[in-house]
Amino acid sequence: MTGGRLDDGAIRAIVEGSHGDPFAVLGPHQIGDVTMLRAFVPGAETLDAGATHLIRRHEAGFFEGIVPGAGHRWLEARRGTQTWREADPYAFGPTLGPMDDHLLVEGTHHALAERLGAHEVMHEGLTGWRFAVWAPNAQRVSVVGDFNLWDGRRHAMRKRQDSGLWEIFIPGLHDGAAYKYEIRRADGVILPLKADPYGFAAELRPGTASLLAAPVHDWSDAAWMAARPAHRGQPMSVYEVHPTSWKRHWDDRFWNWDELAADLIPYVLDLGFTHVELMPVMEHPLDMSWGYQTIGLHAPSARLGEPAGLKRFIDAAHRAGLGVLLDWVPAHFPKDAHGLAMFDGGPLYEHADPRLGAHPDWGTAIYDYGRREVLAFLAANALFWLREYHADGLRVDAVSSMIRLDYSRGVGEWAPNEFGGNENLDAVFFLRRVNQLARAHAPHALMIAEDATDRPGISRPPEDGGLGFHMKWNMGWMNDTLRYMALDPLARAHHHQLMNFSIVYAWNEDFILPLSHDEVVHGKGTLLSRLPKGAGSDDWQRFANLRAYYGFMWGHPGKKLLFMGQEFAPWREWAETRELDWWLLDHPPHRAMSDLVRELNRLHREEAPLHALDHAPAGFAWIDADDAQHSTFSWLRFDADGAPIAVLANFTPIPREGRLIGLPLTGEWEEILNTDDSRWGGSGMGNAHGVIAAPDPAFGLPASARVTLPPLATIYLKPRKTGDAGNAKR
Repeated sequence: MTGGRLDDGAIRAIVEGSHGDPFAVLGPHQIGDVTMLRAFVPGAETLDAGATHLIRRHEAGFFEGIVPGAGHRWLEARRGTQTWREADPYAFGPTLGPMDDHLLVEGTHHALAERLGAHEVMHEGLTGWRFAVWAPNAQRVSVVGDFNLWDGRRHAMRKRQDSGLWEIFIPGLHDGAAYKYEIRRADGVILPLKADPYGFAAELRPGTASLLAAPVHDWSDAAWMAARPAHRGQPMSVYEVHPTSWKRHWDDRFWNWDELAADLIPYVLDLGFTHVELMPVMEHPLDMSWGYQTIGLHAPSARLGEPAGLKRFIDAAHRAGLGVLLDWVPAHFPKDAHGLAMFDGGPLYEHADPRLGAHPDWGTAIYDYGRREVLAFLAANALFWLREYHADGLRVDAVSSMIRLDYSRGVGEWAPNEFGGNENLDAVFFLRRVNQLARAHAPHALMIAEDATDRPGISRPPEDGGLGFHMKWNMGWMNDTLRYMALDPLARAHHHQLMNFSIVYAWNEDFILPLSHDEVVHGKGTLLSRLPKGAGSDDWQRFANLRAYYGFMWGHPGKKLLFMGQEFAPWREWAETRELDWWLLDHPPHRAMSDLVRELNRLHREEAPLHALDHAPAGFAWIDADDAQHSTFSWLRFDADGAPIAVLANFTPIPREGRLIGLPLTGEWEEILNTDDSRWGGSGMGNAHGVIAAPDPAFGLPASARVTLPPLATIYLKPRKTGDAGNAKR
C-alpha cells in the first residue's frame, strides 16, 4: 500500500477470492486524517459512495477512494444503463463477541443456534441478516446465493481467530432467499458449496441450499408446557409416525403440517394415545433414509412445508392434550458433499480416525464426540428442538452404535479405550452431558434411548454410573416376544421363556415397549402377516394372535409404542413411498383391531394399576409364570395403593375352561378386557358375568377363582368390590 492506495497484489487477491482477511482491506479504513473506502462489486463500471465517485482500480470491479467522514454504508453501482444500490457489508463491525468464541471452544455454548446460522437482526442501526459458521481450517469462507450470483468473491466473511468462527452482516436480503457457504480450504482448493449447519430452513430435495427463514410463531401452549408431568407414574402410549407416508394427496403429494394437524392429531387422540412420536423431521437428502441420515439438523424438512408449520402442529397438539416426541440422530451423518463431511477441507465434525469416524453399516460419518466444538453443536441442537419447537422429548436414535467402539466391527477394526474396554468414553460423556442439559433447560421433556446393548444404567443418573436418559426402548422384550408370536402355537410350549424373561430385568431401566417401524420393513412383513394362521386359508387365528399380543403388551410393565398403521393390522409391509392402506378400515377385522387398540389405551389411562408402578417391582407379581405346557401366563398389576388388576393370557387356540388362578382378594372380579370379545372380532368366549374368588389359597395368594381363558386371547380382571382377604401383594 502506497499513500493509502492498496497495492496490486492485495487487489488481485480480493478479485481472485484468495484474500484471507477481506475486512482488513474492504470497507472504510481510517488512514491518517482521511477515510479510504474500498469495495469489490463485480460487474460495476462505476461506483459511488454518496457524492463521492470511487476510482475503479481493477476491471473486475474493485473500487477505491477517499470519502468524507466515517464512510458510507450504501453504494450506487452502474453498468451501462443499469443502476443498482447495495449495502456495503464491510462497513459494519462484528456481530459476535468474545464470549461466543470462548464458549464454543470450551464446548459449553448452549445457545449456538441463537448465535450461528443466519438470523435477521438489527445491527448498527440497520436491519439485515447476520451469518456465522464454524470453519477453523478454511482460508476463506463466503456467503453465496442468488443475491450475489453465487459468486464466492463477494461477501467473504470475517474470521474470528480465537475460535475459527466466520461472520458477516448483510443488509437488504429477503426472507426465503437461498444461500450456501463457499469454503476455500487451506491449500486454496474451493470445496463444493456447503449448506449451513445451522440453517433453519432448506430447499426441497433435490435442492440442497439453506433458506433464510425466521420461523416465528406466537405460542399458545403455555398451560401445557407448565403442566407437563414427569413420566413415572403416568400413563404413556406413543403412536409412532412417518409424517410423509401417513397420508398423501391423491396425486402423491405430501401433506403439509397444517393438513396433518387437522387430521392426524384428532385421529391419534381418538385412539387414546398420549403422545405422537415423529420419525426425524430434520432435513435429509434421501427419502429412503426416513430422515435418519440428517444433514439439516436445525431445519424441518421442506417436504412438509415451511418450518413454522411444524411449530403450529406442535402447538395444536399441545392445545388438544397430545405430547409430541421427535426422533433425533446424533449418531452419524451422511457424506453428501453439501453437508458436514470434510466441512472445511478435512475432518471437522467427524472423527479423523476411520475406526471412530466411519459407520460400517450405513456408509455414513460419525461425529467426533471428543471435540468440544462438536459436543457444543450437538448439545445445543438438542436444546434447540426442546426450547424453540417445544418438543416434549427426544428419542435418541442408535445409541448402541454410539457407545460401543466395536459396534458392527470385527477384530482389528476397532481400538479399545484407554482402559482396554469397548465403551466409547467420549460418546458416553456427550450423552450424559446432553441429558443433563435437557433436564436443566427443558424440565419434564423426555430423553429416550434406542439402545440394544446390555450396558446397565441407560436410564439412571450419571452420578450413579448411568447415562441420564429418562427411558430406554426395551429391544430385548420386542425381539423375544415377536419371535414367540411368530411360532406355531403348538411349538410355543418349548419357548415359554421368550415371554416371561423380560420380567427378570423389567426394573433395571425405565422401559418403553416398542413395536416400531423397524419391525415392519425390510422383508419382515407386518405384525399381522408374520403371525401363524390356522389350517387352510383361515386368517382368524392371525387376528386372534395379534389381539392377544396387544393385550399382553398393554398389560406388561412399561410404556407403550406402536408404529402407525399397526393399529388396524395391515397386510402390506410399510413403505415410505406410499400412504397407509386406509381402505382396510372398511373391513370389520381391521376396524375391530383399531377399536381394540382404542380400548387398550383407555384402560391404560384410566386404570392406575396398568401404569402407576411401571418402573417398580411393587407394581407386579406373577400368578403363574411357568405354565409352558399350556402356553399361558398370568400376573397381577398394582397401583400405589395396592389395588390390583389380573392379566391372563392364553397363546394356544385351545380354550382353557375352569382354569384355577390365585388372586389377592376374595369376592367378585369383573372382566374389563377380553381380546376374544366379539366386539373385537373374537369368538365371544370368556367371563362376561365375572368370576368369584373364594378364600382358598392358590399360587401363593390368599384367594382363588376358576376362570375361562379363551383361545388365543388375553383377559384383564378387576375386583368389583373389596374382599376380605386383604392386600396380598408380593
